[in-house]
Amino acid sequence: MRLWRQPERRGAWIQAKLKILLTILSVPMDSETIRQLFSRLQTLRPHPTTELRYRSPFELLIAVMLSAQSTDKKVNEATERLFQAANTPKALLALGQVSLKHYIKSIGLYNTKAINIINTCTLLLQRHNGDVPRDRASLEALPGVGRKTANVILNTAFGEPTIAVDTHIFRVANRTGLAPGKTVRDVEEALLAATPDQFKQDAHHWLILHGRYRCTARNPRCADCPIHDLCDYPAKREGN
Repeated sequence: MRLWRQPERRGAWIQAKLKILLTILSVPMDSETIRQLFSRLQTLRPHPTTELRYRSPFELLIAVMLSAQSTDKKVNEATERLFQAANTPKALLALGQVSLKHYIKSIGLYNTKAINIINTCTLLLQRHNGDVPRDRASLEALPGVGRKTANVILNTAFGEPTIAVDTHIFRVANRTGLAPGKTVRDVEEALLAATPDQFKQDAHHWLILHGRYRCTARNPRCADCPIHDLCDYPAKREGN
């Protein structure tokens, strides 16, 4: 039975990849359609925010560092215990790498993440008096912090109109035609250029939540999508 299904699955996989390619090559939305898209997402979620739980910029930084290749649920479960034990750079350094691993071992790549977190805490104390820096260059100089993580911190902790692009946002931007791009950086720049200023502060959260719960990688919920009529996705699922 498995052998019989393999060609069918392979064919479906190829079709899915072709649909993604067609979407990437699509023409971006016009400005009025983009305004309508964000207006509808805003109506659904007037005050969107991250699903990661945090009480300070430092806690958010650690949570985002842990979230790579993991789910927010898993991260929240780990940080709920971790932050009770240590939630400052000094406290995490005192906790130590071995004990830190014990708290985050349920999260993927926890060995590497533990090393990066300890090294980041060291730099925060040495260079920033234990505070999380508010500029991109300083954030990206921290071990384990790339452009996406820096964008999340700048936007969510400090209110900057940045748009971090993860797999959900990359998919939504390309599927809908909102901001097509072949790379994450292409999509980020296209989103920043296309998104009206009034929506930039919350655009990251609206798009990531839309991708997480409606415009999913498999079996997107197109039938009850609030932007269905604005979307350029060539394989809209009318009956799901």
